[in-house]
Amino acid sequence: MDKIYSDICVIGGGSGGLSVASAAAQLGLNVVLIEGNKMGGDCLNYGCIPSKSLISASKSAYVQTKGEAFGITSINPKVEFAKVKEHILKVIKTIEPHDSVERFEKLGVKVIESYGKFISNNEVLAGNKLIKARRFVIATGSEPFIPKINGIDKVKYYTNKNIFEISECPKHLIVIGGGPIGIEIAQAYVRLGAQVTVLEAKSILEKDDPESVKILVGQLKKDGIKILENSEVVYIENDDKNIKVKTSDGSIYKGSHLLIAAGREPNIKYLDLVHANVDHSKRNIKVDAFLKTSNKRVFAIGDVTGERQFTHTAEYHAGIIIRSAAFGLKFKQKKHHIPWTTYSDPEISQVGLTEAQAYEKYGKKISVVKVNYSDNDRAITELETIGFVKVMVFKGRPIGASIVGKNAGEIIQIWCLAISSKLKMSAISFMVSPYPTLGELNKRVSNAYLAPKLINSVIIKRFVRFIQKF
Repeated sequence: MDKIYSDICVIGGGSGGLSVASAAAQLGLNVVLIEGNKMGGDCLNYGCIPSKSLISASKSAYVQTKGEAFGITSINPKVEFAKVKEHILKVIKTIEPHDSVERFEKLGVKVIESYGKFISNNEVLAGNKLIKARRFVIATGSEPFIPKINGIDKVKYYTNKNIFEISECPKHLIVIGGGPIGIEIAQAYVRLGAQVTVLEAKSILEKDDPESVKILVGQLKKDGIKILENSEVVYIENDDKNIKVKTSDGSIYKGSHLLIAAGREPNIKYLDLVHANVDHSKRNIKVDAFLKTSNKRVFAIGDVTGERQFTHTAEYHAGIIIRSAAFGLKFKQKKHHIPWTTYSDPEISQVGLTEAQAYEKYGKKISVVKVNYSDNDRAITELETIGFVKVMVFKGRPIGASIVGKNAGEIIQIWCLAISSKLKMSAISFMVSPYPTLGELNKRVSNAYLAPKLINSVIIKRFVRFIQKF
């Protein structure tokens, strides 16, 4: 057995783990990276990259059916689904080198391609390698949660880990779960020619602003997706060549393919955390504000912590670890400034508090300012007038923003900056935006907040009248 000593041992080669390993190695630390599956983790191989590639293909098909309003004859596009799959794989292959073993070894990282498990509070066994490190960083991510439904073990079902391997368009895709993953894939497939039914036990996108979700649901139904909320699936079975799904109200739905998108759970099955004295549950590895576990030598980042399971959260966590490991700085994680986007059409994006959360926390002391896409010249030229930018303001500073509409994930970034940097609404108002752009919506929101305060201020009006005397 080979023994290896390192400053940092990173377990998991997804976005968070790779960020820690890369930065630590370039800062001169001795780094070991353990990955038993694919480098790049879920995001590159099963999540963000393949799903957004599929969505891009579906948008390309969709726009060909919507030309009349521009004076262009619409067509019914022929979708060659095997080539759509090739497109997805090509995108993954293009990005793969950035996350490859070869690249990280060139950076000075010792990469071990095996699953790692703790055998003590400061030792991990990976294959025939025993790693002893000053610090361990668990970045093993999450995997699809499979609910306990009668019959589920007897039917063929897909998750985000294998749905992108399909080489033909499903005739009728049934999606269990109305969260971001389920909604994104549902809309992509319906626009590529499938029938789609979404079954959600509670509410669609329940963590998002309800007003935003209402607009999106309207488009999803217009696309032809059958959406059923408060529909808990209780039984699944094969029925001839179809899959039959029964819900708690006795309704039965039949489809050719079944996608499970019912949430995520931490990927910790190989770790033997008991041997490391690391507190954990089926939901997460428990960490403090500094991302430290119950074992002072072990940190956990990203999805495995159960907090806001996004690639950008993992990368944010990685930055905290590097400050601690390389520079000895104590840096607490914050959660209020972490955004998320559902890449549907229209997109939904959120940062900070929703309107309901803002009222619950601050009551009537907040202001809610909303500007519609229909008031934006660029949106009008592109016939993309569905949606709005809504900002919650407390004492002159934005504390949350909800956006639904085209490019919401791009437009929200100014509010991400404002909230993380504690900027005032006046800072956004003073910004000069190029015309015509959708980004002007943000400046317009700021002006809509500030204008009444100026117009209705008696003191300012008196000052203006006074100035006119000179």
